[in-house]
Amino acid sequence: MDKKKKLFEQFPPVSATEWMEKITADLKGADFTRKLVWKTRDGLSVMPFYRQEDLDTLPHSNLLPGDFPFVRGVAVKGNNWFIRQDITVTDYKAANAKALDILMRGITSLGFVIADSQTATPETVAQLLKDIHPESIEISFSIAGRAKELVAALKGYLRSSGADLKQVNITVSADPLGRLAANGKLCVPVDQGLDYLAGLVSDAAETPGIKCVEPSGTLFSNAGAGPVAELAYTLSLGNEYMAALTGRGIDPDTAAGAFRFTLAIGPDFFPETAKLRAARMLWAEIVSAYGTKEPGSALMHIHSVTGRWNKTLYDPYVNMLRTQTEAMSAVLGGAESVTVEPFDTVFRTASDFSERIARNQQLLLMEEAHLGKIADPGAGSYYIEELTSMTAREAWKLFLEIENEGGFLAALRKGMIQQRISEAAATRKADMAKRKEVLLGTNQYPDFREKKSPEHDPGKLFKEYAASADEEVRPILPARGADEFEKLRLATEKSGRRPLVFMLTIGDLAMRRARAQFSSNFFAVAGYEVQDNNGFAGVAEGVNAAIGAKADIIVICSSDEEYATLAKEAFKATGGKAVFVVAGNPPCTEDLKTEGVEHFISIKSNVLETLQMFNRILGIN
Repeated sequence: MDKKKKLFEQFPPVSATEWMEKITADLKGADFTRKLVWKTRDGLSVMPFYRQEDLDTLPHSNLLPGDFPFVRGVAVKGNNWFIRQDITVTDYKAANAKALDILMRGITSLGFVIADSQTATPETVAQLLKDIHPESIEISFSIAGRAKELVAALKGYLRSSGADLKQVNITVSADPLGRLAANGKLCVPVDQGLDYLAGLVSDAAETPGIKCVEPSGTLFSNAGAGPVAELAYTLSLGNEYMAALTGRGIDPDTAAGAFRFTLAIGPDFFPETAKLRAARMLWAEIVSAYGTKEPGSALMHIHSVTGRWNKTLYDPYVNMLRTQTEAMSAVLGGAESVTVEPFDTVFRTASDFSERIARNQQLLLMEEAHLGKIADPGAGSYYIEELTSMTAREAWKLFLEIENEGGFLAALRKGMIQQRISEAAATRKADMAKRKEVLLGTNQYPDFREKKSPEHDPGKLFKEYAASADEEVRPILPARGADEFEKLRLATEKSGRRPLVFMLTIGDLAMRRARAQFSSNFFAVAGYEVQDNNGFAGVAEGVNAAIGAKADIIVICSSDEEYATLAKEAFKATGGKAVFVVAGNPPCTEDLKTEGVEHFISIKSNVLETLQMFNRILGIN
């Protein structure tokens, strides 16, 4: 063998056609699309493989970081995003102390949520920012009203402290139409609110480091919208603001320079990464259409927040795994700052422990995984580049649909956006009820040792909607995929007893084990106590053991063939002393029903509806 022969010369290139021929042969007549092409939550068709030639039709794949339309962001020497933690401000001195403490623990972005806007004065703002170096970190303020007064107080403080106004990175969040969409109404007429926003932009423009328009996509994502839909709605909201500001005499560059976007990051790892890259591409095109002169005006500044749709009360530490992958999606997508919400934020006020873990999750990505070392780490991946293009294309279609309705505000008033999000949420909840979409520890593989829910605030966990007579639009309501399952399990918990489900395992060894495992997970989702068994030699032995254990539900686990005799015998032996269930959907189902057997569970069952039925049978409300 020639030792100088290059290794890759032994492996000639394989064309896409040859790959397809091989795949088709291996499928042995099965449909390629049905078997190997999968769809994202928004209906994008994803191929099982991508190749370098797929990039030939994607112009953005040849761009560098900093190149218009900013698909790859602006970071050319690393990816050092800001790590944010929010602080609710009720006591300004205490909030300042907490800010200084967490800045020493790795935080580089402070999010101050002002609880009472009337308390924001030049004196309290100075107290809040005492000993904080504003040029070194990012600072964001969320305030319901009096944004102009806050901007004025900030400008005064920055001047008096000698801060370099060109180096500060401050956002005073204003999103009146987002507030309208969330609450169904504003405290002032919409036009007056947009007039106020224009005045706020003019005031903030005097200080280059202050931004004040923050369209937020978290509202849409946390209500059930997928990545493409969230992007389209957020772009439409941003475009509505651009039209309103320029229509009120604000220069396009000034208007665009006032924007900072917030986008949620959900559980779809690669689609969420592609969403952020597509977002910058589309926003650059939108802003350019307004005639901006400065190239940098078209850059979309993005803050990302981990989503809430998939966060759960039960088995709550799984939330840490969810937020970790979500944060990684945000970083790979080029978010300039990221908030990892504490794992318990959906059901109670975050503890010191959960806040510390949330901080450290980002520090691990930056310092241990070294994701801060590389600009646009997702670039060059055939899949991510293609997914970016598909996401941009589909989001643009939906964006144009909204524009054809008259824009974001018109579509909101017509109820188009609310209806689409509501339909998407209903579809996702239906998938969770059937376990087509899995929430680990909630609708699948619950923790059998978890007998009681974590300490929680029911008012924070479940948001109930009550229509108001003065609503201008129907609000977009936040939701979580787990809420109905959690209500089910909390009902069991509050009943004061845990129904016992007894596995009557008999017959074929492999089938009884598989069906007992399935059934145990099925009933544990409702918080029932489950007693599995190695197997019984006969029906009488199994039924006697179940009755002796005071079982509320007896589940016979065997093979389809054996059910024809064993299930009938076991049902009769039970004698109505417990609810009788057959694990599976055997061919003899109709025969068993004629014998009086009513209940069957299988992978085709609607888990939520079935367990709600068993709760009713057992008298659990």
